[in-house]
Amino acid sequence: MAKGLPYERLDEITPEGGRDVCPSVVVVGNLDGVHRGHAAVLRAAVQRASRDGLAAYVLTFDPHPSVVLGRPEPPRLTTLTRRAELARSFGVERVFVRTFDAEFAAWSPLRFAKELLVQKLLAHEISIGQNFRFGAGAEGDFSKMVLLGKSLGFETTAHALVGDEQGPFSSSRVRAAVAAGDMETAERILGRPLALSGVVEEGKKLGRTLGFPTVNLGRIPEMLPPDGVYAVLVDQLFPDAQNSVRSLALGAMSIGLRPTLGEGLARTVEVHLLDFDGDLYGAYLRVHVVERLRGEERLAGLDALKAKIAEDVAETRRILRDRHF
Repeated sequence: MAKGLPYERLDEITPEGGRDVCPSVVVVGNLDGVHRGHAAVLRAAVQRASRDGLAAYVLTFDPHPSVVLGRPEPPRLTTLTRRAELARSFGVERVFVRTFDAEFAAWSPLRFAKELLVQKLLAHEISIGQNFRFGAGAEGDFSKMVLLGKSLGFETTAHALVGDEQGPFSSSRVRAAVAAGDMETAERILGRPLALSGVVEEGKKLGRTLGFPTVNLGRIPEMLPPDGVYAVLVDQLFPDAQNSVRSLALGAMSIGLRPTLGEGLARTVEVHLLDFDGDLYGAYLRVHVVERLRGEERLAGLDALKAKIAEDVAETRRILRDRHF
């Protein structure tokens, strides 16, 4: 495992285990979002591994297979690092990442199962979704994996479907909720608020002149909700210190084109940190998006904007008063 990272590149694992790989139960999948359905699968795998004296592992892929196969990549809900952190929070011992490239996409289902699952991860049991496809031309499916398991010596189980009255929990449902600005539904499916991560960059400092200084968050890899104002919880990340996290502040986040300030401005993500005063330039932040307050509005001028921000801050305090980091 590279220093500070919660995952390991499977490309660097030698056949027949290596790196102290143990006989295992392996959950295979993209797991974007690590939502409540994924959580149920991970917990079940950890329980089975504990019962049978095996290790619990995850095998995931990067970049998303769509990138290599020429299809549009789905908007990302979690970074690779965050996926691995969340998977391990459910008791998974190790998360392995296989680089998905054109060469790997051409592997046969047999090679996939034999080299990755049996030889590298010493799998005794595989847990995959009913719609999981693998191997060249997506030839491999659940039935194929069951047959391969019988010949190679591992069991294959299907992910149990976990959901609500609207259907199974899924990453696509989370994306639809986020796209609609429905952060309550996104949180219900994820089991936690959607999180955005990025680096604090230099801004125009207009918020400071209005009495509401903001940090500008750039290089955000995750899917953004619609333009508007949101109540958020803010953490500071320390990637060079074993990915440690510090709870920072409550915040009011604005996403948008700032129409009150003029035409043709670039979209920004700005966060006013409540009751916080400090220099965060260059810092890595994680912003947990709890609730959408309103859409973006064109106001009459800076005085109206200042008054509206004051209302947003008061509403943010009300929404987040019972929320904890």
